Amino acid sequence: MRRDYVVRSEIKEFAFTKMLTCGSCGSGITAQEKFKNLKDGTVARYVYYGCTKSRNLNCKNGYTREEELIDQLIKIMDRINLNEIGIQYKFQEEMNRLAKFQKSFFKGSSGLENKPKNVNFRSYAKYLLKEGSVIEKRELLACVKSKLVLTKKILTLEK
Repeated sequence: MRRDYVVRSEIKEFAFTKMLTCGSCGSGITAQEKFKNLKDGTVARYVYYGCTKSRNLNCKNGYTREEELIDQLIKIMDRINLNEIGIQYKFQEEMNRLAKFQKSFFKGSSGLENKPKNVNFRSYAKYLLKEGSVIEKRELLACVKSKLVLTKKILTLEK
């Protein structure tokens, strides 16, 4: 009797794959998810980004934790012209959507009906990098016209 086994592979979506380039060999950057059992019985999840080695099997670029990448991306956001990347329009749309929600949900509440006038888009971009969903992070980085390059755990912006 022949038995067929169905192997279910879970496709993981990571925020920064296909968005970064290896600075050593020019390959793409991929992600790996690792779990560690802690002494208190909980499990910690870590995501590491590294070279796919598609252009150089001997690439020695190494891996960088996602938290470190996010910290570096937040610093890079200070140097990016938000008007240049076209994200400001998207942020304004999101703020308008929030204002409509507040207006319909909190009718009669003082101060919530008015839409925000002075939104700090740079702070919002940093917030998305830290707290946003995988999709929001990917959309944000897709708007960056410059090339993001990861070399020996250091993220740089190339024009």
